[in-house]
Amino acid sequence: MGPLKKPPPVRRIVVDDEPTIVEPPKGPNGAGQTVKEGASGLLSAPRKREGKRGTVKERMRTDGLGVAYAGKPAVKAVSLPVNQGEVLGLIGPSGCGKTTLLRCLNRLVDQTPTATRSGTIYLDDEDVDRRDVTELRRQVGMVFQQPNPFPMSVFDNVAYGLRERGSRRPSRAALRPSVEEALDRAGLLEEVKDNLTHPALRLSGGQQQRLCIARSLAVNPEVLLLDEPCSALDPRSTTIIEELVMKLRADIAIVIVTHNLQQAYRVADRVGFMYLGDLVEYGEADQVFGAPKAKRTREYVSGGFG
Repeated sequence: MGPLKKPPPVRRIVVDDEPTIVEPPKGPNGAGQTVKEGASGLLSAPRKREGKRGTVKERMRTDGLGVAYAGKPAVKAVSLPVNQGEVLGLIGPSGCGKTTLLRCLNRLVDQTPTATRSGTIYLDDEDVDRRDVTELRRQVGMVFQQPNPFPMSVFDNVAYGLRERGSRRPSRAALRPSVEEALDRAGLLEEVKDNLTHPALRLSGGQQQRLCIARSLAVNPEVLLLDEPCSALDPRSTTIIEELVMKLRADIAIVIVTHNLQQAYRVADRVGFMYLGDLVEYGEADQVFGAPKAKRTREYVSGGFG
């Protein structure tokens, strides 16, 4: 055994001056902005995604909704409303049933061979199983985690659903006002108005996701389902999408699944916390994050597990 090596010398940094304390940013009235400390014990910036809520009106609801894959329960007897004028955020750890619940709302889960569904889903007080599934998916649009524009032009992506609705193929000139309106509602028109014939796959990731939102908006849905829409995006694109969601909620019922608790707090008006298929807690975002009733909710929003 060789001689023991000496430990490296301890380096000390000498600070001559006291550290500078940065004042909090000033609010519109000149006062410092407050910072909330919720049940998580983590300091959270004030909610900054504000937008017109409009009249709150129920569009969808689930009544005892259950889903099992090959007999194994994934969603257990969930009952909750989906309202226009509000954003409903679904939170919970991976595998808790959030995305399965979301995919039930427009019957995408029915495409899984091993899936069985129980309970009832209503759209405008009508059982969705009594509706034509194609028409249901027009009324209840969905945007997925990864942007999925079609391999065609920006214009044709947005016009796709409009063309499929009619028995006769409308001209580009007839479709252009509707396409531009959808792009404008998605906050993308100014960026692409001179490049509508360019391939959609050349757009940035954030632009592609807004294009997918525009594609859903073009057919005037009543409900928009967002499955982790910002997980693959940079912070700037995430901010744009969040602001867009807040603007759209006045006219459309929006449901967003997110693992980002800060995002859920920023954009959701009501929050449902799911765990192992159960809807553990449902309420206003400030209540769920600030004063959760269930112990499991408190543990999750405090970072105890996830």
